[in-house]
Amino acid sequence: MVNFTVAEQSLKPFGLEAKPIIEKYLGKIEVDVSDYTFAANYIWLANSSGFYAIINDCFCLFALTGGELTMLLPPIGKKKYINDAITRCFEIMNANNSSVYYARIDYVQEWMVDEFVQSTDEAENMFVMLEHFLVEKKLVDYIYAVDSLIDLRGNSYHTKRTEINKFKKSYPDHHVETLESEKHKDEIMSLFNKWVSDRVKYMPKEEAEVFLEGIHQERHAVKRMLKDYVSLNLIGLVIYIHGELKGFTVGEKINNDTASVIIEKTDFEVLGCAQFIFREFSKMLKEHYNVAYINVGDDMGFENLRKVKMSYRPYKLVPKYTIYQK
Repeated sequence: MVNFTVAEQSLKPFGLEAKPIIEKYLGKIEVDVSDYTFAANYIWLANSSGFYAIINDCFCLFALTGGELTMLLPPIGKKKYINDAITRCFEIMNANNSSVYYARIDYVQEWMVDEFVQSTDEAENMFVMLEHFLVEKKLVDYIYAVDSLIDLRGNSYHTKRTEINKFKKSYPDHHVETLESEKHKDEIMSLFNKWVSDRVKYMPKEEAEVFLEGIHQERHAVKRMLKDYVSLNLIGLVIYIHGELKGFTVGEKINNDTASVIIEKTDFEVLGCAQFIFREFSKMLKEHYNVAYINVGDDMGFENLRKVKMSYRPYKLVPKYTIYQK
């Protein structure tokens, strides 16, 4: 891709060369949200066009989809620069987009919303701000204490312990390996395709159509993750049963005390595999990064995924917001 110029602002392609740049700016803010890493955005932009610019000393990340610009993250930088950068970013999106209603900023942290809305001591200016912008609470990230995921102590984790014990008893020949992209990539894609097929098999037709639209993006994300696995400094596990790869999981470090799980897939037909690999990966993240917490991202609005993530008893839920124009 080449540079993209809008409203006299040059936007650069969001490629691997942007990794040290965004990480420099991420170091200026406190964050434990899973979306605030290079890898998380680079991987999921595999099927879209990503662009960035340094605006008012903030790193600003845009996505161009169907000719319309949105922001994947709010401007990243010191607090005193963020609000002016937000205003400028909306100007850029409006100059490009066919309607002001397409412009939005996703995955905004709560403290950034507070800064944006209450950026002045004059109450009337705050109301002017709210007159032109709409702030909507979207999803939450699920964050767990890593020791709780490893120990699974108490009645609340009884079902998880039972599922893991049944798995170990049913598949005594299982073994886990550290994920190596070149070694495991073909088997991972085969498992991913089986996972999609199994999911669709038990879905109503109308749900399956919506699911398959989204899974196209996820397939591209997994391929990009495997292609650039080493450059992205990711860490992962795979699990084998009877010599076949039946699960994989990949994550990274978000900050000094929190790691994240970016993507995880297991064979539906292997009961207890998901619970087992999640605990093993929690051990790996703690040992490798010495973290106290693990962020598994949001539930994408799916009720079944929300129930699964709540069943692990989150240490905290971190809300994420979207800023729109009225």
